[in-house]
Amino acid sequence: MHEGRFPPGPPDVGSSPIEQYLTYRKFLADPLKRVTEWVAAYGDVMHYKSGHRHQYMIANPDMIREILVRQSHIFIKGPDYTNEKTGLARFMGKGLVTSNGEFWKRQRRLVAPAFHTQRIAAYADTMVNYTLERVGRWQDGDVRDVDEEMMQLTLMIVGRTLFDADASTTVNQVKSAVEVVQKASNTANLLPAWAPTPLRIRSRRANAVLDKIVYGFIDQRRSTGEDRGDLLSMLLLSEDEDGDRMTDLQVRDEAVTLFLAGHETTANALNWTWWLLAQYPQVEQRLHDELDSALAGKPPTLEDLRRLPYTDMVVKESMRLMPPVWSIGRVNRQATEVLGYSFPEWSGAQILIYSVHRHPDIWEQPNEFIPERWAEERNSQIPKYAYIPFGGGPRICIGNSFATMEANLLLATIAQRFQLRLIEGVEIVPRPFITMFPRDGLPMRLETRQAQFKQEPATSPTNR
Repeated sequence: MHEGRFPPGPPDVGSSPIEQYLTYRKFLADPLKRVTEWVAAYGDVMHYKSGHRHQYMIANPDMIREILVRQSHIFIKGPDYTNEKTGLARFMGKGLVTSNGEFWKRQRRLVAPAFHTQRIAAYADTMVNYTLERVGRWQDGDVRDVDEEMMQLTLMIVGRTLFDADASTTVNQVKSAVEVVQKASNTANLLPAWAPTPLRIRSRRANAVLDKIVYGFIDQRRSTGEDRGDLLSMLLLSEDEDGDRMTDLQVRDEAVTLFLAGHETTANALNWTWWLLAQYPQVEQRLHDELDSALAGKPPTLEDLRRLPYTDMVVKESMRLMPPVWSIGRVNRQATEVLGYSFPEWSGAQILIYSVHRHPDIWEQPNEFIPERWAEERNSQIPKYAYIPFGGGPRICIGNSFATMEANLLLATIAQRFQLRLIEGVEIVPRPFITMFPRDGLPMRLETRQAQFKQEPATSPTNR
């Protein structure tokens, strides 16, 4: 190892808590602008010190691969995820997103059957039917907050697929809880973890709401013992190699993780897709041409997705430009070297998904929305780990197939029937917290498409 060999980077942060707090607050004011400026100034591997701790920011595919794959046993989730008082674990418990080591491996094996291809495929009709029901309420000329519409739609879908339940009565409760989770997890605070600040009090209440909802479903299912074909049934019935099953607490932690992550990321992927389509009419037209030709007005099915390659390209390109999860963090539990640079023990490694997805040395016209770059003949030219909307390595998002199928089906169903237009004079500002969402919502005007086929009426997803 080259002792003390570090790349350049932004100025070090002072050792005092106040200096670190003020620096973090300044960074949070506009993280995307800040990291874009730093990558341009210092390169795609950057280093600085925060107090006595070494920090890396990384937008280099080779280094990302080293951290997420080859040295994944060294680079683990840090306190921002695992701390039960200040990290995501205070909401998600010891779920897949917030655990490490052997416990994580066992949980991953137990959760994996819930995301088997055949199990996921069974949810396709549910996704489409809920979408038809929601857009059945839309009218030509309406102005709607598309962020609100997508959040509620994906929440209804995850309620049905995870719990086999109608989530309409809990939508607002869960939405409020998620907003608190976002804010609490991205707010710098100098006070000790036990100090009862207003935000911490709200976050505890949000957690209690989630517990009440999820434990209610678990208790109900335990009492009947039936497999209702949903993800919760799989979590409750799954056994490890010793025949042991998850406790109620473990099921709760995984269910909350899936509940929170399973709707917000897909909703934001769709938010940014609508936002981009409204700015690139030639892309929107090609999407509509494909949908009209392949579906002829019929709602899409799982089997139809193979006949909608451009729809998939649109989703992929949207998640390249505006990844719902814009960065992920790791810490190394022992000193190591990565591509010749020193990582002292417990260094922080922040992988900038947003930045590597727009790397000018990797992507032609990196800031432009060009779905054609995902055509099969061009796919092989994209370097490994230059595109990681779901992370990578052994900890790649377990629900990536579910989310991809959902995004494609929802996009196809809605784009058949409506065009979504931006409101003149309204600026849409990305806000990157845990996920990247429209800071002030996404107001858009609905326009009924003038298609040449007869559209089928919406059907109720509850009449299955």
